[in-house]
Amino acid sequence: MSGTITSQKQILEKLGIEKLNPMQEETLQIITTKTDVIVLSPTGTGKTLAFLLPIIGGLDPECGEVQVLIVVPTRELALQVEQVTWKMGTGFKTIAVYGGRAGSKDKVDLKHRPAILIGTPGRIADHLRRESFSTEFIKTIVLDEFDKSLEIGFESDMIEIMAFLPKIRKRILTSASQQVKVPAFVGLNRPVQINYLNDGIPQLKVKMILSPSKNKLETLLKTIAHLGNKPGIIFCNFKDTIQVVSDFLTVNNISHGYFHGGMEQLDRERVLIKFRNGTHQLLIATDLAARGIDVPEIKFIIHYELPPKGHEFMHRNGRTARMNSEGTAYLLKEEDDYLPDFIGNPEVELLQKAPKPTVSPWKTVHILGGKRDQISKGDIVGLFLKQGNLEKDQLGVIEIKQDCAYVGVNAAKVDKLIDLVNNTKLKKKKIRVSLI
Repeated sequence: MSGTITSQKQILEKLGIEKLNPMQEETLQIITTKTDVIVLSPTGTGKTLAFLLPIIGGLDPECGEVQVLIVVPTRELALQVEQVTWKMGTGFKTIAVYGGRAGSKDKVDLKHRPAILIGTPGRIADHLRRESFSTEFIKTIVLDEFDKSLEIGFESDMIEIMAFLPKIRKRILTSASQQVKVPAFVGLNRPVQINYLNDGIPQLKVKMILSPSKNKLETLLKTIAHLGNKPGIIFCNFKDTIQVVSDFLTVNNISHGYFHGGMEQLDRERVLIKFRNGTHQLLIATDLAARGIDVPEIKFIIHYELPPKGHEFMHRNGRTARMNSEGTAYLLKEEDDYLPDFIGNPEVELLQKAPKPTVSPWKTVHILGGKRDQISKGDIVGLFLKQGNLEKDQLGVIEIKQDCAYVGVNAAKVDKLIDLVNNTKLKKKKIRVSLI
C-alpha cells in the first residue's frame, strides 16, 4: 500500500500533539514488546491513541487483508475509534461495523479490505460466520472497554469471535475500571498490566443538592439556572425518566438533546453532533453516555438518578474533569433518600437564584455530500463565507462524514444561508443543505 505513514512523529504532528502523556508512553513501549497487555486508565486519558500508535507501527502495508480487529461494546465507541484512526492520517484503511448500520454498506466497505476493522460483538460475530473477510492475517485483537464487551449479554458473541481467530498473537484489553475478571476464552497468557486508575482525577468535585420533594424536576430546573450556560450531562437510569425530564425542560424552554439505547443510530449520532457544536449545551442520557462517546469538555454532570453500581457512578463522573481539567458532579437528592456507600460524604451545595440559561446562538445544518465526494472543511468554509455571506465568527464546528457533513451556524443567519447555498455545486457535486 503506497503512501502509508507509520512514523509516530508524523502522526502526532498531524494530530497537533507535542508529547504523549506517561500512560501513553508506557503503553506504547509495552504493547510494542509484549504479547498480551491490559491497559487501565481513567476516561479521557487517551487510551485509544495509546494502543493505535504501536498497532499501526506493526502493520504490513503490502497486506491486502484485515490485520487488526478492535471489538467495542457500543456503536458510538466504534465510530469514535474510527474517527481517531482517520485523524491520524496513516493511509491504512479503517472501517467500523455495528448494529443499526446497513449490511449493504458493510458489504461495499469490506470489498476492499481494511487493515483495521472495528466493530461491536454482534456485528463482528455475524461477519465471521458469513466469512465476509479472511482471518488468516489477523494477529492482533483489541477489546476496548473490555469490562463492557465481556459482560453476560455479549458473552456468546465474544466466545464465537475468539474461536474464529486461532492465529491471534497479541491481545490488548483496555478499560477505565477494573470490574470484570477476564474469562479463560480470551486466551490471555501472563498479561502485563498497565494501571493508571489510582492516578485519579483530583480536580473532580462531587457535591449534593437537596430537593424539598420527591419530584426533583423543579430542583433540576433551579440547578441548571444556578450552573448557567455551560455544557453538561444529566444522567438518568431509564429512557422513560429521560422522556419525563425532556418534556419538563421543553415546557420551560431549556434547549437540550437526549441520548439512550432505544434511539435510531442516526438520531444518536446527530444528538452528539449538536452537543459537540454547541447547538445543545445540555444532554439528558442513560449510562450509555458514561463512556465511549466523543463529546467536548464537560463542565458538570448531574445525577438526576443515582446508578445502582459504584463503577457506573465512576464512569459517569469521568465525563467531566477529563485529562486533569476541572469539573463537578452533582447529586440531586430528596432529603430521605438513601445514599449508597460508594457515594461517600459529598458537601451540600446551596442553589443561588439565577435566570434560566440563554438560548444557544448555534444551529446545525446538514450537507448531503462528504469525504466520498472529496469535500473538505476548506471547501465548506469557502462556500459558506463567500456564497453564504457568513462572517468567520458566524461559522462553527464542521464535521465531515463519508457521505455527509454537519456544520454549526449562527442561529440568526442560518435561514438566509440555506437559501443562498442549497442546491449549489461543491466539488462537482450538487449539494442539498438543510436544518436538522
